[in-house]
Amino acid sequence: MTLIALVLSLCVVALGALGIVSPRGLLNFVRRFDSWGGLYAAAAFRIVLGIVLFYSAPTSHAPELLRILGMIILGAGLITPLIGLKRFRQIVDWWSSQGLTFIRIGAALAFAFGLFLAYAVVT
Repeated sequence: MTLIALVLSLCVVALGALGIVSPRGLLNFVRRFDSWGGLYAAAAFRIVLGIVLFYSAPTSHAPELLRILGMIILGAGLITPLIGLKRFRQIVDWWSSQGLTFIRIGAALAFAFGLFLAYAVVT
């Protein structure tokens, strides 16, 4: 589980890095999820990440925090399909209208979060 958690954490790091270096590239990547298949893929990623964080928590540097984060991310994954495509498009349109600096700030937060997760799961 720890290896899977590390790989998924590094995916979060990579997406954050993409958004920092190329906010439009990240936006193009996110727009690829504009279908029911894409929404379910995003939900699956969150569900798997939540589960592996939860189960890798006991051997991590921050067991309680990873357990809580795992449950939150799992919950987010379970409700992701419920937002629907119309709402997904509204969110992406709003997000893209905020400007490149806003996207970079969000990407930097995702980058830092992914690095924290990677650190926390590596023992």
